[in-house]
Amino acid sequence: HKRSYRLVDFCRQKDNMIATVERIEYDPNRTAFIALVKYEDETKSYILAPQRLEIGDKVISGDETDIKIGNALRLKKIPVGTIVHNVELKPKKGGQLARSAGTYAQVIGRDAGYIQLRLSSGELRAILGECRATIGAVSNPDQKNVSLGKAGRSRWLGRRPTVRGVAM
Repeated sequence: HKRSYRLVDFCRQKDNMIATVERIEYDPNRTAFIALVKYEDETKSYILAPQRLEIGDKVISGDETDIKIGNALRLKKIPVGTIVHNVELKPKKGGQLARSAGTYAQVIGRDAGYIQLRLSSGELRAILGECRATIGAVSNPDQKNVSLGKAGRSRWLGRRPTVRGVAM
């Protein structure tokens, strides 16, 4: 099916500018929901919607922000034990880790400028403290329970049929 692509801001570079959540939308291009936010300077942008983010909530990006759902800040400013998503691997490159529906990473320690994260897969990863992350887990955790229903729907997703060798 034809889809229009929604440009999602994974970088969140507008520091110390409050943005208000206008609406939370379904995006056919990804498993998570996206939130349309309007900044103080009247510009609008899409961000990945975290769980429990509601219409009218205020989100902000920058180092002096509160540890609140939807706020983005550098990993070195985030307390140990916090759940984060949309984690950058290189500073200012944009979030690359924990972006799919229901995923998250947990800050578990600090070591010589690096922050240790435990991903939802169980993998431990050391990431530079200058990299940004957003507080909270990604929305739509029930995505994993969706039943495709038929072989054709699997094909729409680009998956080819698999044949068990035993059945040949």
